[in-house]
Amino acid sequence: MESVKEIIVIGGGLAGCEAAWQLAERGHAVRLVEMKPIRRTPAQVSDNLAELVCSNSFRSRDPENAVGLLHEELRKMGSLIFRMADRNQVPAGGALAVDRVKFSEDVTRAVRSHPRIRVEHRVVEEVPETDAPVIVATGPLTEDALARSIARITGAERLHFYDAIAPIVAADSIDRSIAFAQSRYGKGGGDDYLNLPMDEETYRAFVREILAAEKVVPHDFEDPKYFEGCLPIEVMAERGEETLAHGPMKPVGLVDPRTGRQPYAVVQLRPEDVGRTAYNMVGFQTRLTWPEQRRVFRMIPGLQNAEFLRLGQIHRNTFIHGPALLDKDFSLKSRPDVFFAGQITGVEGYVESTAVGLLVALAVDARLRGIPFVPPPGETALGALCRHVSGEAHPPGYDYQPSNINWSLFLPLEERVKKGERRARMVDRARRALEAWIDANVERVERRAEAMP
Repeated sequence: MESVKEIIVIGGGLAGCEAAWQLAERGHAVRLVEMKPIRRTPAQVSDNLAELVCSNSFRSRDPENAVGLLHEELRKMGSLIFRMADRNQVPAGGALAVDRVKFSEDVTRAVRSHPRIRVEHRVVEEVPETDAPVIVATGPLTEDALARSIARITGAERLHFYDAIAPIVAADSIDRSIAFAQSRYGKGGGDDYLNLPMDEETYRAFVREILAAEKVVPHDFEDPKYFEGCLPIEVMAERGEETLAHGPMKPVGLVDPRTGRQPYAVVQLRPEDVGRTAYNMVGFQTRLTWPEQRRVFRMIPGLQNAEFLRLGQIHRNTFIHGPALLDKDFSLKSRPDVFFAGQITGVEGYVESTAVGLLVALAVDARLRGIPFVPPPGETALGALCRHVSGEAHPPGYDYQPSNINWSLFLPLEERVKKGERRARMVDRARRALEAWIDANVERVERRAEAMP
C-alpha cells in the first residue's frame, strides 16, 4: 500500500465519522476536521460528533422497505453508525429511532479513542491541496467560505434548497387524558407513539390557522427549494385542505380508545429518549415563526399546555451535481484527490449519508491500495445510491435533486412478477448480489492487506 500522509476528512457528521472510522479500521491514518465548538450552524446544539439535528429516527427497519434493506446492508458492512444506533434504540414501532444524546456521545467516544484517528477542531474555508486524499463530508450546512471554495474547484454554482426540522415537546406537558399510546396497526410494541386525535371541525380550523400564520421569510437572495420528502407542513397545507390528513396527519391504522373509531386526523408524537421525557412531532417540520408555532400547535388537542423543548426552523441544504461532477468512486473529475461523502453528494437522510460515507471510505482505500474501486451492484441498496449519485438511475435530462433511497433507484427486475411479490424478489436479489460483491471485492482487499508486510 502506498504510504501517504493522513487522509483528511472534513466534517464530523454521520458521513464523516463513518468514513473516518472505516478508513482507520483498514489501517489508514485519518485526520477528522470538525468546526465545532469554534463555530456551529443554527441547527446544531451539541459539540459532539454525529449530531442528529432533524429527527432521532433512522426510519423503517422493515427489510422489504428500501431503507430497511439499506440498514441491513450497512450492518453487514460493519457500519460504526449503525452499531451505535442499535445500542441506543428507543421505542418507535417499525422504525429505528435513537436517544440522540447518547448516540452522539457513543459515536464521539468511539472516534476519539481510535488510535488511527486524530480529531482537529477548526473552521475549514478552502478545500486543501495535499498529497493525501481529502474527503469533504460537510453535509447540508456547509460553511459559506468552504462552499465558495467548492464552487470554484467544481466550476459550478452551488446548488441549495431548504430543509425544516420539527418541534420537540416535553412529555409531562402533554395531556394524557386526550393522547393515546398506539402504533399504526399495532406494529412494534403497539404503543410506541402517542397520538393526538382531531375531529373534522378541529382539523379544518387547524389547517386554516397554519395557512394564516406568519412564516419565516427567506432573504431576497435565497431561493428555497424544499426536498419533496420533507416538506414544511405549511407548504403541504397550501396544496389543499386535505393534504395533511393524507400525509403526516393520516389516521389510518389508529383507533381512538375514547370513541372506538378512527379519528379524522391525528398528530403523532415519537419518543426522543429512552426515558420518554420528550416527544418529536412527527412530520411537523415547519418554517412558522416561533411565536406562531407556540400559538398554532397549542390548538392541537392534548398540546394546549405544551412546553416546547425545541421549536421548528428552516436550514440550508447544500449539495453538488453528482452526475456531472463526480466519478464513480465519488472523487471529483476535475480534482481526483478530492472525494465527496454524505448529503453534499445529493442523497437525503441519515441512513443514506452514512452509506455514502462508508462507500467513499472503500473507494479511498481501493485507490491507496492501487486497485480499482468496484461499486456495489445496482441490485443492492448501496449500489442504488451509487446509481443515483452517478445519474445511472435517472433518465436523460433529469433535474438532479437530493433523494432518499427508494426502489426506483435499483436496477429493475428482469422478469415480470406479480405486484405483491416484487419487493420480496428485489430483497432476495439484493442479498445475493451483496454477498457476491463482498466475496469478489471486499474480501479480496482484506486478503491482500493481510499479505502485506
